[in-house]
Amino acid sequence: MPESSTYNSHPATNGVNRHYKKSTYAQIYEPHSEELSPLQKHIQFWDRDSDGVIWPLDVYRGFRQLGFGLFFSIGSLLIPIFFSYPTRLGHSLIPDPMFRIYVNDINKAKHGSDTGIYDYDGNFNHERFEQMFERFDSSGEGGLTADDLLRLWKKNRCAADPAGWSFAFMEWWTTYVLLQKDGLVRREDLKACYDGSLFWQIKDEREKRDGCIDRKSFGMRNFFASP
Repeated sequence: MPESSTYNSHPATNGVNRHYKKSTYAQIYEPHSEELSPLQKHIQFWDRDSDGVIWPLDVYRGFRQLGFGLFFSIGSLLIPIFFSYPTRLGHSLIPDPMFRIYVNDINKAKHGSDTGIYDYDGNFNHERFEQMFERFDSSGEGGLTADDLLRLWKKNRCAADPAGWSFAFMEWWTTYVLLQKDGLVRREDLKACYDGSLFWQIKDEREKRDGCIDRKSFGMRNFFASP
């Protein structure tokens, strides 16, 4: 099991919104927020210059800034390898040799066997989000355990869709490593993850802590972590 996250949960509060007014979130995210779909907002953290293109190096740097270890962050480069071409199709049939992800067509990278919380236009379905907790929150504490997420993943698997199963598993595994506290992924944290605001808060909070080493890796903290 990966190391526990050191991130304190319950980020989606009014206090957080006040914090964002002085943060990177306000400087980069808010000016463009009305132009973006919810799915585009979810990945905007990795498009730091807001040019609509996410390079593989942007993906790696983003995961490092979120506190992931070296090994995990290198593994995140599978994201542009698999999702670059679907987002490229709106621009050209020729694959991008740089494996860049195009933000405006990120909805085309939606895969099967997912929760359906994002629709095929990249919109957020609040009803499906709440239904997910109604069906799978076994503790009744407003959060999902690793077992809950495994049941959710198994329930959503479509027939003859091993690629979708794999992508969904990797996404939920990463989400659990990033968000879990005391074994639970809280509703508020997960919703902030879906709208993308959580990533900015984690980045800003980590930058405020001098010399912190809280990389989320696989137990080899001192090898994979960096201040």
